[in-house]
Amino acid sequence: MFWKFDLHTTSHIDQLLDREDVTLLELMEEDDVLQECKAQNRRLLLFLSQDHCMTELVNLITTEPPADLEEKSRFKFPNIACELLTSDVSLINDKLGGDTSLLETLYHFLEQDPPLNPLLASFFSKTIGNLIARKTEQVISFLRKKDGFIGLVLKHIDASAMMDLLLRLISCVEPAPLRQEVLNWLSEEKLIQRLTELIHTGKDEERQSNASQTLCDIIRLSRDQANQMQENVETDPLLAVLESQESVAGLLKTMFEGERSEASIVNGTQVLLTLLETRRSGLEGLMDLYSQGYERSYTVNSSILHAIEPHLKDFQQLLLNPPKKSAILTTVGLLEEPLGNARLHVARLVAALLQTSAPSVCQELCKLTTMDQLLDLFFKYSWNNFLHFQVELCVASILNHSVPEERPIPAYWSESVKHCLPQLFQKCRLVQRILDAWEENDQIQAEGGARRGNMGHLTRMANMVVQNLEKGPVQSQISDLIKELPEDCRGRWESFVDETLRETNRRNTVELVSTHNLHSSSEDDDMESPFPNDLSLQQAFSDYQIQQMTANFVDQFGFNDEEFSEHDENIKIRQFDDAEEEEDIWEEKEINYATQVKSRTRLVKIQDAKTK
Repeated sequence: MFWKFDLHTTSHIDQLLDREDVTLLELMEEDDVLQECKAQNRRLLLFLSQDHCMTELVNLITTEPPADLEEKSRFKFPNIACELLTSDVSLINDKLGGDTSLLETLYHFLEQDPPLNPLLASFFSKTIGNLIARKTEQVISFLRKKDGFIGLVLKHIDASAMMDLLLRLISCVEPAPLRQEVLNWLSEEKLIQRLTELIHTGKDEERQSNASQTLCDIIRLSRDQANQMQENVETDPLLAVLESQESVAGLLKTMFEGERSEASIVNGTQVLLTLLETRRSGLEGLMDLYSQGYERSYTVNSSILHAIEPHLKDFQQLLLNPPKKSAILTTVGLLEEPLGNARLHVARLVAALLQTSAPSVCQELCKLTTMDQLLDLFFKYSWNNFLHFQVELCVASILNHSVPEERPIPAYWSESVKHCLPQLFQKCRLVQRILDAWEENDQIQAEGGARRGNMGHLTRMANMVVQNLEKGPVQSQISDLIKELPEDCRGRWESFVDETLRETNRRNTVELVSTHNLHSSSEDDDMESPFPNDLSLQQAFSDYQIQQMTANFVDQFGFNDEEFSEHDENIKIRQFDDAEEEEDIWEEKEINYATQVKSRTRLVKIQDAKTK
């Protein structure tokens, strides 16, 4: 019978609490102390919320542990203390948020000289962040009374935890009126201007990078929240500053003033790219360009473009004379002059600018022959797929300014086509370069060499020309430009399209479909292929499959172009093969988290905090 057995288990913590002399550290030694705290163990909570215990907990997360302790146990108690303080228990939140002396102790952590201990900084940021979300009015009131608060946070911006703290202030404050007050306060403190100044060439590279990433996160968070809010909500002052011509001009000044460094160029360009975002990046953005008549989620603020335009010549100069880099050894040989992260980011910026179809910007890029320089780099660095993708986007932007037949062509698009399209075929000699590169590759392979790494992108560029020659608003312009080619070149192009390109598309599509059907258990093996012989549709399917393993691979798996830097000259990404042995999705595996997914993880945590 059940009553013969005592099924009630008494926590050892309760036994410890029976002692009058029990200490906080003794309780923290217990494995289930955090579990009991979250389970609202009343006796434990009353003990933890005592003044001396709360003070000790705060001191643990803000004071460097003794250096003579064993390394693996140095931060054991600070970590547990942080977990207890952020366990989201009302009694602890009320005590910590309502006691000015505890908040002062926390704040004193910021008053140290840099660098902060990164672990303690994360404990501090997590604790303050929890209070911002749970005891908003008290904590915001406390921080606003501290004149030097923003300055201290920026002083320690080299610690990523300080980035998290700023983003929580921007995104985790409710209700809306209080959030607007906080945004106005941060604007009055000139947060955006001060972050922008940190990207200056003379600053520490880690501070530059974190300042840049913070600005990018603010842009995305502010735009996301603006889209979610009602139309009558007040303007976000931080976003208004970021999108202003004066602010963008200030950013460009910090990038190009004095000696130019790759770090300041890259970090500044990342902010510009975020400001120019009009749709999802990666595969989705490319498929938008391939499709008929894409819609922007929003238009780029003209003030951003007006600020960038005078500096296009500076970016062009970077393509010609980039920051010096040492030679690197790759699997295909010694690369005497690596492409460099700066030039890769210039290519990304040009692609983004062309997608805006702004006439004056397109005219200036044509005047500078920027597209010609990018195509030179495309063929010179035949193994840098990150560069290839950006150049392909540029070509797609010029060729694919198309709209549905029932809608008129916007004037600014026709102006862009007027300037960029002729240059692409005449000055840049796109058709001739495609033909020459293809013949050179065939010769290399015939001699036993490896297929060049840019051939997949070259195939898609060739198909874009064919597709837009067959139909679309720019069909007549492209047709005229093809007719203007020398007779021998025109003949080579026609033969190439009818034979080589068609066979390449057929082979790519058949191989991909065959691989898919090889492992299909739900379809008949002799089922007629659903893909017609139309060149454009075949290539679209091929594009989709291949692009998943190039551009979108980066976005989906948490890496950024810049993180590969110059180790990417010979990166080859292997296509997934459905014919390989299937993976058991229920098999237990060790999960390893990449250390470089800072901003993506940070934004997800911030959004989660708002929903708690």
